[in-house]
Amino acid sequence: MPPNQVYPVVWDRDRVLLIDQTRLPGEYALVDIHRCDDMARAIKTMIVRGAPAIGVAAAYGIYLGAREIEATNREQFLARLEKVAEQLRATRPTAVNLFWAIEQMLKTARQTLGSVEYLKEALLLAAKQIQEDDLETCRSIGDHGLAALPSTPEKLRLLTHCNAGALATAGYGTALGVVRSAWAANRLERVYADETRPRLQGAKLTAWECAQEGIPVTVITDNMAAHCMQRGMIDAVVVGADRIAANGDAANKIGTYSVALIAKAHNIPFFVAAPVSTIDFQISDGSQIPIEERDPVEIYQIGETIICPPGIEYYNPAFDVTPAELITAIVTEFGAFAPNQIQARLHQRVV
Repeated sequence: MPPNQVYPVVWDRDRVLLIDQTRLPGEYALVDIHRCDDMARAIKTMIVRGAPAIGVAAAYGIYLGAREIEATNREQFLARLEKVAEQLRATRPTAVNLFWAIEQMLKTARQTLGSVEYLKEALLLAAKQIQEDDLETCRSIGDHGLAALPSTPEKLRLLTHCNAGALATAGYGTALGVVRSAWAANRLERVYADETRPRLQGAKLTAWECAQEGIPVTVITDNMAAHCMQRGMIDAVVVGADRIAANGDAANKIGTYSVALIAKAHNIPFFVAAPVSTIDFQISDGSQIPIEERDPVEIYQIGETIICPPGIEYYNPAFDVTPAELITAIVTEFGAFAPNQIQARLHQRVV
């Protein structure tokens, strides 16, 4: 049985335990990760998913890889550690938290003096700190998001797309962290969860998390969002992000852009909730965000059932980019800001 509080990535003595998100909601199962190779595979196959959770997992992956390095010379150790980092960087190209966490771990290795064994111990401590910091960050995002939500009606109906909850972070959530904070403050009437084709993270994961905590949730298919807004059923949209450009353009799960356009047409506020580590100030706009394309089997097969005719072509981008002008505010651990404010207000906050 799953615990009341969900932590998708857990350090346990000498290994990492991951909730296998590919088996939810039908089965709650844990995967033991002892080696960097196993962590890289878990990230690539989406056993662990969600930008902040991927970052935490990658941090532990760096330590696991470091633990396997047999070297007494510091320079040799650092050179081999870079190869470990390259393996992890290659797993998911869009989620910038992956690259941020890897760089934080490499910085720790470079700046820590002492023996190779001492460096390895420092890397484990650094991974644990990244995890703890993310949990606190998400709670802050939830509180700032609550403050940014419309003041009326008294109880809100929020729409979200994909899963940006405890399963996607260290254990609280970004977009779903805002939902949790609204629920705790008695300001939430209901959350509407887009099913989120093709992998159905909204139907499988967001709905599962809400059910665990008794949060009222209604799953809708992705093509019902416009209908629900037209009928006055949605008061605000809150989504996560995998990478945000310096101008505020935000990449999130495929279909997010469509939701933003619909929200704009109905004058419904659209919020992106993400830690500052998700903002990539090295790129000026969303056109520079790499978009991962995944196996077409995600489209033509559901479970064991083939749903498309043979001999046809498929296009399966995992993310799309929502332009900054469609975003009401970007909610971070430091507050909620209009997209055109993040460069001036948050750039200096990036570690």
